[in-house]
Amino acid sequence: MKLSSLAVQNYLDDRNLPHKIMYLDESSATVDLAAKAIGIEPAMIAKTLAFRLKDRDIVVVTCGTARIDNKKYKQTFGCKAKMMNFDETLELTGHPVGGVCPFGLPEDIEIYMDESLKKFEVVYPAAGSTNSAIKMNVEEMYEITGAEWVDVC
Repeated sequence: MKLSSLAVQNYLDDRNLPHKIMYLDESSATVDLAAKAIGIEPAMIAKTLAFRLKDRDIVVVTCGTARIDNKKYKQTFGCKAKMMNFDETLELTGHPVGGVCPFGLPEDIEIYMDESLKKFEVVYPAAGSTNSAIKMNVEEMYEITGAEWVDVC
């Protein structure tokens, strides 16, 4: 188990949540790979994108097939969307690209969930590594992460 996945499982365990990380035999580093490995449609993957704002760092969890709409993003956050690069993502979230999730993040990273997730009851976010995922109810993910709903896709 990678350290990042361990942090995710500890996050869930500390909150007495029954979820266990699914470790996949195949890579789940992209939406399509994750969907194929789990056996679901790509839209059901909850992808977590890391962004750097002028004064803070955030993650936005979206439906697997959704794309950031730059106009909506700027209206919501007051600046142009600037995703973190691979090294920044790992350093600031503790998770590698392809394994970033809204669990086990440093407390100063704000979590947002895009409205695109609301069309699903259950989604599959990554779990801290490029071959892991968790099956989770969307509303539960919203509640346990303390996320804020946004419309940026």
